[in-house]
Amino acid sequence: MKVLTISGYKSYELGIFKKDDPASIFIKGAIKKSLQPLVEAGLEWVLISGQLGVELWAAEVVFELQTEFPELKLAVITPFLEQEASWSDTNKEWYESVLMQADFIDSVTKKGYEKPWQFRLKNQFFIEKSNGLLLLYDQEKEGSPMYLYELAQQYQKNNPFYLELITFYDLQMIVEEEQLKQSDFY
Repeated sequence: MKVLTISGYKSYELGIFKKDDPASIFIKGAIKKSLQPLVEAGLEWVLISGQLGVELWAAEVVFELQTEFPELKLAVITPFLEQEASWSDTNKEWYESVLMQADFIDSVTKKGYEKPWQFRLKNQFFIEKSNGLLLLYDQEKEGSPMYLYELAQQYQKNNPFYLELITFYDLQMIVEEEQLKQSDFY
């Protein structure tokens, strides 16, 4: 696999309102646990759309992995121009810091937000331009990742396509592993 899309819930869908919320450590840990073996097996590109939450945390994981795997690249391909226009200054700064380190930046539609079709077009683009999808999504909790997940499942019926979910159970396992490490430490 050469190209992987990473997506998942927006931060507010998880009840997280700060980029450095303690929960982000576990989310990033789960992403890294799934991503690292793929990078070791030759993954070259990670694609994100730059949305707040899982995607920007995934970018931070990619940057961390680049110290050991400098050939790994990050592409931020937004659904439309200026998606951050209505975000808070803190979120804009986070987004800008990711863009400054990204290896490629573009937009699927070369205009500002118009209608929801731009998100559908973005999802279609990500599925068709990648070899797989790593998605933080739990079918027990609906949210924005549901659309990308359903599209990936449809695409997978007729095409070889890697699909891995990180569920809330997986996150709980990461939390418990960390707690065990902490208790072993003391």
